Amino acid sequence: MNSTPESVEPRPEVPDNQAQLRLLDALESEPETTQSDLAARLGVAVGTVNWYLKRYAADGFVHITRIGRWRWRYILTPRGMAEKARLAASFVDRSMRLYRETRELVSARLTELRNAGYERIRIEGDGDLADVCRLTCLERGIGVTDEDGAPVLRIESTTIRLVWPPQSVPDTAATAKDDEHEHTG
Repeated sequence: MNSTPESVEPRPEVPDNQAQLRLLDALESEPETTQSDLAARLGVAVGTVNWYLKRYAADGFVHITRIGRWRWRYILTPRGMAEKARLAASFVDRSMRLYRETRELVSARLTELRNAGYERIRIEGDGDLADVCRLTCLERGIGVTDEDGAPVLRIESTTIRLVWPPQSVPDTAATAKDDEHEHTG
């Protein structure tokens, strides 16, 4: 690979902006590395790293120099630093948007819960969405419990569902026992 590739092949599997940001971070923190080390560090295929490095060199984000048979030096240029900053800002914007949307959805579900006469809820699931649900419950004065008879906020991947206990489906739920909402970010 040289610093001015002749062409850039068709795009392989597409890492998201966060993965691209992690690649630029990795290049900045360890400029002398191999593509296989970068791929392992980022959890993507070597071909994906190769494609992005060629693209970054063509776009003037990275200057590439061979320093050994399988080792290269990848130096971020000022344009590369600007791209890294843009990707970081985009990641923060998306994260904050998802956080706000999740809080709004959970607040609406907690209003339904309170209107149905409940003051406690069980949260099933882990990760950031579950943490946002717990914080929203705390903010709204809704207790979080492990009791089996309580309504449940169920977090499955990017989906948050309000599941009513079988013995008491509130009138606001009409015919459905589950109220499902999916978040994508």
